Amino acid sequence: MSLPAASTAGAFPVTRPRRLRRSDALRRLVADVRVAPADLVLPVFVKEGIAEPAAIASMPGVVQHTRDSLKKAVHEAAEAGVGGVILFGIPAAKDGRGSGADDPEGIVQLALQDLTSEVGSDLVVMSDLFLDEYTDHGHCGLLTADGTVDNDATLERYADVAVAQARAGSQLLAPSGMMDGQVGAIRGALDANGFTDLPVLSYSTKYASAFYGPFRDAAECAPQFGDRAAYQQDPARAAEEGVREAQLDVAEGADAVMVKPALAYLDVVRAVADAVPVPVAAYQVSGEYAMVEAAAAHGWIDRQRIITEQLVGIRRAGASIVLTYWATEAAGWLR
Repeated sequence: MSLPAASTAGAFPVTRPRRLRRSDALRRLVADVRVAPADLVLPVFVKEGIAEPAAIASMPGVVQHTRDSLKKAVHEAAEAGVGGVILFGIPAAKDGRGSGADDPEGIVQLALQDLTSEVGSDLVVMSDLFLDEYTDHGHCGLLTADGTVDNDATLERYADVAVAQARAGSQLLAPSGMMDGQVGAIRGALDANGFTDLPVLSYSTKYASAFYGPFRDAAECAPQFGDRAAYQQDPARAAEEGVREAQLDVAEGADAVMVKPALAYLDVVRAVADAVPVPVAAYQVSGEYAMVEAAAAHGWIDRQRIITEQLVGIRRAGASIVLTYWATEAAGWLR
């Protein structure tokens, strides 16, 4: 196939996109999607009653922390320039109402005090606002007599947990239970207790996904019966439903919203980012992490390139914040 002449009188020269791909330096110069360490949030687990960090078999390299090892890990994240950490707690005892979630001496409240006092000026210390880690049945709320989740009773618990986490020093609350009206209930409780400036990042668009399996090992929160499909979103629904969920949360006072998981839902990330006037986060979840680590352990993929490519893809889809278990490590590559 012949190409047109390089230039003719009165015509533009032939455009060759490959010209700007010829070297690493040129590619860096013209890149219009970038991932910075400050865009990343590191999810961390802290467990009550353990003396040493406990490895998580399904998530190589991730551990259940003690309070001391957690402080060390978060200091490392701050030194790497990571933008934030999000804290998940595993109590020593669980019950039907998730009492540990708002206990002032509960593991998350104590860890929040540790972290905000030590690194709270260096990164954002966030707290997952949830009940499934604390309930003996593993569901995200209080149950009715027939075993279904009671949406409105659960909102009252979320309000109490929000205030407890705020008092412990959380700098951003991230409710992840997918209860209808959760943001409004939390915002109302925060405002009534003097925390009007504390932001809320809502897991507004959270799917009933098979990608959560390793997380449930890490947080010890697998449902003891049934599943969460009745309150989390159906993966087979179009992106418009995810947009509607995000818009509802923004209307209730969410300061940012989240899509979870990330990789299988990049179309939803894009649609939500186009539709809401607040920052959009995407969570690169445990199953995404575990698959890459397993393939890399067998030598089937280039681990660093895969991780970087996924982070770029999530940012390209429209997420301004990426939650990833590789946050500290990837921050070192991205500087």
